[in-house]
Amino acid sequence: MPRIALGIEYLGFSYCGWQKQQDCHGVQEHLESALAKIACEPIEVFCAGRTDRGVHAIGQVVHFDTSVTRPVDAWVRGTNTHLPNDIRVTWQETVDEAFHARFSAVARRYRYVIVNRPVRSALFYAQQTSVTRPLNVELMHLAAQSLLGEHDFSSFRAAECQAHHPNRHVIEVTVMREGDFVFVDIEANAFLHHMVRNIVGSLLKVGQGDRPVSWITDLLELRDRTKAAPTAPANGLYLTHVRYPEHYTFKQVNMADLWKR
Repeated sequence: MPRIALGIEYLGFSYCGWQKQQDCHGVQEHLESALAKIACEPIEVFCAGRTDRGVHAIGQVVHFDTSVTRPVDAWVRGTNTHLPNDIRVTWQETVDEAFHARFSAVARRYRYVIVNRPVRSALFYAQQTSVTRPLNVELMHLAAQSLLGEHDFSSFRAAECQAHHPNRHVIEVTVMREGDFVFVDIEANAFLHHMVRNIVGSLLKVGQGDRPVSWITDLLELRDRTKAAPTAPANGLYLTHVRYPEHYTFKQVNMADLWKR
């Protein structure tokens, strides 16, 4: 039975997140419905990372099994004809049966996009977070370096998080500015619920001068969510890349140009 991997991008503003739910529409149900039309049979997809309500993706990866064979790119072009305009399949690959979009992944990368200017954005309010107070990006970047390595991230973990333990290994984190845009990029082996948004919320306090650089280290040591800053809004967050063992040579999006002006 063929196993197919797909690259997915979507604008999360209109959805309750990745996962299909009874009371609202998730990205998953739209994708499964579209794929079923191409396969002429029910399809169940498994994703690399379940994004929350309002969170976007340009590097989501999914896989599914099917009993049918379709021409090259049929899972891309055909599926997209049945999807809403804010969800798209970007690539397809046939993979071995050992591949699993979630469990084969060795790292995931997110980007948080902030427009930092006195006037909020009218055009991209659903795709980035506006911060009108000036941000010291250098201090934010310096503070973020204390997150590198394996730590207990309880201070940045949502109360409803269902992970078995709070330890995660952060591989890279950078904060940089391009004109009015501030980007927070973070890569880790895995993430806790709301972990990136909670980290960004606290880094914003450092960037606005409300807390010292050392505060992020203090929060890690406190292991107490109530001591950290409020959760940053969902609309600035993007799942940008999922890293797999090298023998899976999937196409990757060039993140250098996202929101770069």
